[in-house]
Amino acid sequence: MLRTILLGLLICVLVVGGLVGYHAYTFLTIPPQSPGETKTVTIEPGQSFDATAKMLVAEGVLRDAAGFKLLAKVTEMGGKIKAGEFEVSTGWTPYKLLNYLTTAKSIQHKLAAPEGLTMRQIAKLAEQAGLCSEQAFLKAARDPQLLAKYHIPAKTAEGFLFPNTYLFTRRQDGDGAYVVEAMLKEFWRQANFVWPTAKPEGKNLLDAVTLASIVEKETGVDAERPRVAGVFLNRMAKGMLLQTDPTIIYGLGDKYTGNLTRAHLEDPTNLYNTYVHPGLPPGPICSPGLKSLQAVAAPEIHDYYYFVANGQGEHKFSKTLDEHIDAVNRFQRHGRK
Repeated sequence: MLRTILLGLLICVLVVGGLVGYHAYTFLTIPPQSPGETKTVTIEPGQSFDATAKMLVAEGVLRDAAGFKLLAKVTEMGGKIKAGEFEVSTGWTPYKLLNYLTTAKSIQHKLAAPEGLTMRQIAKLAEQAGLCSEQAFLKAARDPQLLAKYHIPAKTAEGFLFPNTYLFTRRQDGDGAYVVEAMLKEFWRQANFVWPTAKPEGKNLLDAVTLASIVEKETGVDAERPRVAGVFLNRMAKGMLLQTDPTIIYGLGDKYTGNLTRAHLEDPTNLYNTYVHPGLPPGPICSPGLKSLQAVAAPEIHDYYYFVANGQGEHKFSKTLDEHIDAVNRFQRHGRK
């Protein structure tokens, strides 16, 4: 009974608004198709209701754009339509369609970016998720204005794309900025847990993220991360080379085939070669997670200068070169360090 009364009122209002009585009835009660067909439609941020109505007609889920606009006006629902991607049906009446677009949650697309990935690897994941092209992501990650907006002290967002699982409303404009921005916002949100009082800025921030990225690549054991950070800080304090393989691998890029040679270790043209160049490399080599960032912010204080994998997922730490050589011979007889 209530539905019939509501339908009658809507027809009356639409007739007063300009629709012919019979047309108002058929418009409200007869869907474009029966049985209906599921379609995916996208409403862009800032898109006008007029453009939305015309798009819905073009997609076949609505017959009359003018009638839909009038319906939205009399129900005062036009301003409540949300931006996003929605699954709708050509078997729905205009009122059901309008109600759905003003109340339903849009389709969310997942981007799972684990710790330790490079900017390029994350760009590929963004493309696979259908969020933007790899090129669009990288363009945004190198945009000076976007980097300045989020106070990134580098020429790219490498290292500052915080690893996490994200849900996005897919956009159709091809721009990758919305994905990059979400990851940069998450970096600063997580930074509150790393530096709860005063956050580093400029070069100090870049150095912290760079070291954290090395820690991220050197160990997957959370308990070891502060100790590994301490090793590298000890080496830099003594003027020793960091001598870490992951930095060389990053510098090689697509040239890396899975095997590091003596020539790679001695190559001065690789600016990320920490076997040749002192101090930290020019920038981060991956996106470090929260534990690696915290390890750099609060490293373990100790006298270790060396470590080597023990073959069981962890590392043997040594204070002297002789101890380290013994550990290498024990755990990695063919190791180079």
